[in-house]
Amino acid sequence: MELLMVGLGKMGMNMAQRLKRGGHRVIGYARTAATVQQAMEQGLEGAFSLAEGVQRLPSPRIVWCMVPAGQATEETIQQLIPLLQPGDILVDGGNSNYKDTIRRAGQLQAYGLRFVDCGTSGGIWGLSEGYSLMIGGDAETVEYLRPLFETLAPAPDRGWGHVGPHGAGHFVKMVHNGIEYGMMQAMAEGFSILKAKKEFDLDLHQVAEIWRYGSVVRSWLLDLAARALSEDAHLRTIRPWVADSGEGRWTVFEAIDLDVPAPVITLALQMRFVSRDEENFAARLLAALRNQFGGHAVQREEKP
Repeated sequence: MELLMVGLGKMGMNMAQRLKRGGHRVIGYARTAATVQQAMEQGLEGAFSLAEGVQRLPSPRIVWCMVPAGQATEETIQQLIPLLQPGDILVDGGNSNYKDTIRRAGQLQAYGLRFVDCGTSGGIWGLSEGYSLMIGGDAETVEYLRPLFETLAPAPDRGWGHVGPHGAGHFVKMVHNGIEYGMMQAMAEGFSILKAKKEFDLDLHQVAEIWRYGSVVRSWLLDLAARALSEDAHLRTIRPWVADSGEGRWTVFEAIDLDVPAPVITLALQMRFVSRDEENFAARLLAALRNQFGGHAVQREEKP
């Protein structure tokens, strides 16, 4: 198959390379000419404008977007609409909010364009290991794109699936990331407890390696934890600041809307906020209150 990959960040580039290795023709486009040039140096065809990329594709054209969710995706889709023709297919492989996806599907349908939302997981390892693909859209279009999904997935018959109508793919990916938040938080807390037990002088990398085989908690996340600990057992070079890309928040909002209790995912999201609070006024107030009602000592910072 032939397609235009819009967005050549690390994930978009890796997906393009995996598709190329699978025998598909991939034209890569990015907003900066230097990024397109780099892609060409790595063996991809390059387009220096959306119009150029679209024009070089046969009908029905396939355009796969791997740009950041939100405004970037919105602008890209609006720019593509006048360049495409009825029957062409647009795939949003990013982490868009599923409500935006449903709205966009309706808009594109009015122009006669076919649309597929593909929640994509795999990160930087997808090039070698394959991607997990959660796909929403009409069955006929998804079936037409099957060769692409089979190439990107870990195997043709696993790691990908058509989960429902427009929006379902991004909805499933949203919940996937919420679960990921909870699993990561539990792992981080567990290893923190191990590290705090000073008298045992535990080798955290050794423990991670033990758990990787036969343990109930063995997982790819644990594999990655072991890898990180092997490189720096105390993680001294890593700042304790954890970002969130939005899906965890959306999962919590959805749980509230659906009256579904999700305390683990919610707390995991809140802990990411804690990691960013260098001022941590709440902790300062807690210490001040203990001092006020019980005379407990407080640690003072020297004023600058």
